[in-house]
Amino acid sequence: MTKTPDFTKVMQDMMASFPVDSSALQNAFKTQAAMGEKLSKVALEAAEKSTEITAKWTKDTIAKLGDVSKAKTEPTDYTKSVTDFASAAAEMAAENMAAFAEVAKKVQMETVELMLAAGKDFSEDATAAVKKATAEVTSVAKKAAAAAK
Repeated sequence: MTKTPDFTKVMQDMMASFPVDSSALQNAFKTQAAMGEKLSKVALEAAEKSTEITAKWTKDTIAKLGDVSKAKTEPTDYTKSVTDFASAAAEMAAENMAAFAEVAKKVQMETVELMLAAGKDFSEDATAAVKKATAEVTSVAKKAAAAAK
């Protein structure tokens, strides 16, 4: 029977001949973690502000409904209170939608700023890594050429 060749040693030798700069990986991880933290902060602030807007809107609506639910002496007073409520509800909706739009606009601006900053950082990191790798390959090539002579 034939034995399956063991490529463990071959793979170990091959991986050893490719130098890996673990500091580049660590820096990339740190950069990614910092970016995740900043994006999470933006999202959590937006969620907090949205929750505040929703809670205020709900509280104001309940207060207006309290006026509608009061007993009236004249039948026309019911019509007036419902009309007033509908008008107030429409006004509140417009105000709160504008507030939500402001939150969304702020999130969009902060996210774009973070992405631009991350792109700049990534570009600088990549340039530094390529320069370092080029220097290492050049050094190895020179040593190999010197050894061949």
